[in-house]
Amino acid sequence: MADRPVPLAERRLMDVKLAELPNWLGKRDFTPNGLIRSVRGGYDRYFNKYINVKKGGIGGIAMLLVGYIALSYAWEYDHIKHDRWRKYH
Repeated sequence: MADRPVPLAERRLMDVKLAELPNWLGKRDFTPNGLIRSVRGGYDRYFNKYINVKKGGIGGIAMLLVGYIALSYAWEYDHIKHDRWRKYH
């Protein structure tokens, strides 16, 4: 039996076509509770996919660590760039 079509409001971002994107964004819940719920859902999906597995490896934790390093570098880039052009003599 064929799968029934999923309503636009319940689809994930990766399942939305480009033409449907404005309507999909209009159906999102941008209240503080809705944003917290979406962040919590994303965290739960990440945790269940990479961390909470029977045969886990270093992949999920390494991905989290690399993301943290990249974000920290992006936040401190202006300071690093400023130090790079300093002359020490």
